[in-house]
Amino acid sequence: MLSQPISVTFDIGGGRMVSIETGKLARQADGAVTVRQGNCIILATVVANKEPKEGQDFFPLSVDYQEKFASAGRIPGSFFKREARLNDYEILTSRLIDRALRPLFPEDYLCEVQVLVTLVSSDYEVMPDSLACLAASAALAVSDIPIKEIISEVRMGRVDGQFVINPSRTELEKADMEFMIAATGKNLMMVEGEAGECSEEDLVKALQLAHDAVRIQIKAQEELRSKAGVTGKRDYKKPEQNEELQHKVIAFAKDRVYQISRAGSAKHERSDAYSTLKDELIASLGEEATDLDKKLAKKYYEDLKWEVVRNMMVDERVRLDGRSLDQVRPLAMEVDPLPTPHGSALFTRGETQSLTTVTLGTPLDEVLVESAAKSVDSKFFLHYNFPPFSTGEVKMMRGQSRREVGHGNLAMRSLKKMMPGSDYPYTVRVVSDILESNGSSSMATVCAGSLALMDAGVPIPKHVSGVAMGLITRSDNKYAILTDILGDEDHLGDMDFKVTGTRQGICGVQMDIKVDGLSMDTMREALEQARKGRLHILDAMYECMPAARPEVKPHAPRMVKIFIDKEFIGAVIGPQGKIIQEIQRETGTTINLEEVGNFGEVSVFSPAKEGLDKAVAWIKGIVAQPEVGSVYEAKVKSVMPYGAFVEFLPGKQGLLHISEVSHKRLESMEGVLKEGDSVKVKLIGLDQKTGKFKLSRKVLMPKPEGGRPEGPGGRQEGPGRPEGHGRPAGHPAQDQQH
Repeated sequence: MLSQPISVTFDIGGGRMVSIETGKLARQADGAVTVRQGNCIILATVVANKEPKEGQDFFPLSVDYQEKFASAGRIPGSFFKREARLNDYEILTSRLIDRALRPLFPEDYLCEVQVLVTLVSSDYEVMPDSLACLAASAALAVSDIPIKEIISEVRMGRVDGQFVINPSRTELEKADMEFMIAATGKNLMMVEGEAGECSEEDLVKALQLAHDAVRIQIKAQEELRSKAGVTGKRDYKKPEQNEELQHKVIAFAKDRVYQISRAGSAKHERSDAYSTLKDELIASLGEEATDLDKKLAKKYYEDLKWEVVRNMMVDERVRLDGRSLDQVRPLAMEVDPLPTPHGSALFTRGETQSLTTVTLGTPLDEVLVESAAKSVDSKFFLHYNFPPFSTGEVKMMRGQSRREVGHGNLAMRSLKKMMPGSDYPYTVRVVSDILESNGSSSMATVCAGSLALMDAGVPIPKHVSGVAMGLITRSDNKYAILTDILGDEDHLGDMDFKVTGTRQGICGVQMDIKVDGLSMDTMREALEQARKGRLHILDAMYECMPAARPEVKPHAPRMVKIFIDKEFIGAVIGPQGKIIQEIQRETGTTINLEEVGNFGEVSVFSPAKEGLDKAVAWIKGIVAQPEVGSVYEAKVKSVMPYGAFVEFLPGKQGLLHISEVSHKRLESMEGVLKEGDSVKVKLIGLDQKTGKFKLSRKVLMPKPEGGRPEGPGGRQEGPGRPEGHGRPAGHPAQDQQH
């Protein structure tokens, strides 16, 4: 007999109800729930192996978030028409869940855990990623998998000056602050998001309000777990321990670890010294030591390093490389190190280095950002690459990792806040290649990206810099806040966070918090120290590149934007696109045409000014209205006994009658004009009935001696003084050049 589903419902604010249900779907999983708001339904499942793998020495947690296209009534656009590998948006959502869940598991729990979160029904206005972590935590809560606490996660937005929990998609488009915040009932766990230069105090307020909302969701999960009758957690096999061996490791290595850590040496020198000491430690165990003994000794050695270095920083206020706690490593930066990219910068901070390039493209280069509910084209994107040589390692190159996607996204969101608006014609791609890494290459990417954008002539109004911070706390209430952390310091802290921004405020934040009871006063102090570090780096960046170049570089694509009357769009495109394709082919340009209200917006891109001018003139000719009295440079298309047919505007031909070719009487056209000749003509008439154009060449020529040049209709013309030369009056095209 099937069991009855169990559910709880709560209000997230404004009468928006969220329900969590278990016992109906995926009942063979260790834990399974559905979370629903409106028509948005998310299924979350969790399964854990009962035993760890043989020799397992780390916690293997995998989290995958995926959106089914059927949830929004859509079919995937891929060749195979099915969901494939996770896209960047799904990877980023998976990372948000993973970073919040990972600290919940006991440190000695090594069984493999798989969390799968799936969007099965979509609601356009409900952002599913803001409910995904709630669903994952609830699935763990109703299982017997051992977790220390229940968590949840909300999106905090500020819309029209008001903070909103889990804003709708429409509201989010107007928000100037957006943060994803995960927490337990007592402590913040994870923060990630962006802001339009918000203050540190605004961020603290957002964290406090979000934590209140999280507590409501945790209470609902506790109620669901109680209703489901989950009372205990499963036992699990704990790794073997050897206290006697641990004491031997401490006695042998503690003083030496301190000496190495206190020496203030460079990364590889310090790493080699630690490695040599570890080899000596293993050798000291003697030949009777088993493989398990050696494995445990290595673990105890790493634990000892963690404790010694933390105490050194808290007690002596000294870092591994000899810096003070708030000191930024030496900075070196330059712009335009590469001659061919449209913009480039090399940014070095200590032993971390980013070589970043900017490429300016056309609207055809926009990237498709696709989710189940919405697909949009983005004109600004950033790619971050972390090759193994940057840390002196050898690894297989298997495409971009989730870490690379996450780091690139943080840098992209930070720089995006300074990008020009939607009317900026170029598609902009930023690529950061990390050449050397020892701490916060994502922040180096932000700095290098800002410099490279200015070098490319992208009109960003301000520089954006970033700094990685760390926090070490101790049970005696002593703590140390670290500015510009090293790679070796990254795993030592109880909180590591990255803050990006301008001189005026914060643009991006990423935090991972692993300590209980972090006070908001300590958070404020850490954010203030981060602000000072950010400003120090910004000062150096402005010295290197004070402002964006006023123009793009000579080899970057030039762009002219023309606005034409809507009725001429078809004429520019031509039947089956023949005209626009011919213009692009003959001029070497790229042309993008969009309908905007009652106008057509024509963007012409070209790497060469000559081709750009030719294409623009061609398009203006197509949309130009011939006017009687105007002078044109025409091309002979065909020669007849009675005259020549000439094209005086693109697609517009008229007859240059034999009597209008010269003041002399011509018996034939032979030897006078031939096909392909260029000839200057004046439009002298328009047959209203037939629409045929009448052209004259002779009115633009001096009359032979003994007479005065006379134009049609008795109008007198001065010698060599053509009337209406230049753009015809009433020309319908207006252009903007970049």
